Amino acid sequence: MIPSLPTLTVLIPLVSLAGLFYSASVEEGFPQDCTSASSLCFYSLLLPVTVPVYVFFHLWTWMGLKLFRHN
Repeated sequence: MIPSLPTLTVLIPLVSLAGLFYSASVEEGFPQDCTSASSLCFYSLLLPVTVPVYVFFHLWTWMGLKLFRHN
């Protein structure tokens, strides 16, 4: 069973924030050592930034298609 879109919209940022707090509490050199792509810290910072950007561009594309079809 797939969760609904509003549930995912709330759940994904909360999971991302939990990962960010986890990395901040576990990693000793949290802000400085987040540059390596093999680090969990890197992805816990990347995910909260990627999700809103993806949602924005997805909605922008959807609105563009809706306007193109109706005009």
